[in-house]
Amino acid sequence: MDRRHFFQSSALVTTGAVVGCATPSTAQQGVKTPFAVPTVTIPIVGSSEQFPVRRVYCIGRNYAAHAREMGSDPTREPPFFFQKPTDAVQYVPQGTVADHRYPTLTKNYHYEAELVAALGKGGRSIPVEKALDLVYGYTLGLDMTRRDLQRAMGEEKKPWEIGKSFDQSAPIGAIHPVGQTGHFTKGAIWLKVNGAIKQNANLNQMIWSVAEQISKLSEAFELFPGDIIYSGTPENVGPVVRGDTIEMHIDGLPNLSVKIV
Repeated sequence: MDRRHFFQSSALVTTGAVVGCATPSTAQQGVKTPFAVPTVTIPIVGSSEQFPVRRVYCIGRNYAAHAREMGSDPTREPPFFFQKPTDAVQYVPQGTVADHRYPTLTKNYHYEAELVAALGKGGRSIPVEKALDLVYGYTLGLDMTRRDLQRAMGEEKKPWEIGKSFDQSAPIGAIHPVGQTGHFTKGAIWLKVNGAIKQNANLNQMIWSVAEQISKLSEAFELFPGDIIYSGTPENVGPVVRGDTIEMHIDGLPNLSVKIV
């Protein structure tokens, strides 16, 4: 089935409501715990407040050329998502080159440059035309991947969280409120390694727009403020080694840079 037809044929995208101040129903007030678990937050540009991260969603194979390089046919594949834990988030301050640890267990460590949408509202079964109302802001992010482990698990038909969902696998910049930037539907997205261009595309080449991603996600999960969505990477993902410097760009946002150590 064509991916666009699959999306338009879904009955769930025609109903739903945006909830402005949703909180998880499992939250308990005044509960005592034996130890403290830190809350993961990301600075908000132009504010003393921090954006609290609840869940990290990622869409797979959302640029046609990248889908093909990963061995998939983008004309038939419906959107699919995976998650990273909140402690995968590594905040990278603007204007710095942050150290990023080369992880254990892998010999094939890949970069993936992505636009990230941060939600300030939640809801279920959100219509596409209302989906962008949920967005609080945007930033840049890297979906770092232990590609050899991901592929090995895939070949064995096992879950591949070990390839995607490890510590600091989601470097990210500060959140830019949508009132300052507008929504990102087009514009250059590129990534360099040691100054050489590796990925180079336009946001309008996404198969599923940010609005469509939010709508489809909200069919499977109730979304909440604090959720962030990595919106997919262009083609030419590839390996880095210790000593390499990654620089990522999206038009309208400050660049993000890390050094592999």
